[in-house]
Amino acid sequence: MIDFKNGFFKLTPVDVASVMEKVSPLMVEGEGIVAAFKTVRDSVVFTNKRIIAVNVQGLIGKKVDYTSLPYSKLQAYSVETAGTFDRECELDLVYSGLGTVRFELGRGCDVLALNRLISSYVLA
Repeated sequence: MIDFKNGFFKLTPVDVASVMEKVSPLMVEGEGIVAAFKTVRDSVVFTNKRIIAVNVQGLIGKKVDYTSLPYSKLQAYSVETAGTFDRECELDLVYSGLGTVRFELGRGCDVLALNRLISSYVLA
């Protein structure tokens, strides 16, 4: 299961092509990537159907955990924008049975656009 709460590195936006090889085998027909974020080894990919968290484990990174968080099961979510001294943004997702999943996003993230993206899939 994912654990971005205790990581030193924050997720930063990356080009969709840079994560395509890792997540494309997991995607279903009609699913497309709409946004991607990455740390040094881990990544979070937002598709039009779900959020896929990729957690690379171990020293050499051969073991990888893929966590799928479907928008259809999302009960609530919140975003926290960066401040003057706190430059990170946070995205909290609440899932029944799983609890709250938090993604800490570094500089360069438009967290309000991310909120609109999630809203377009959850509220549709």
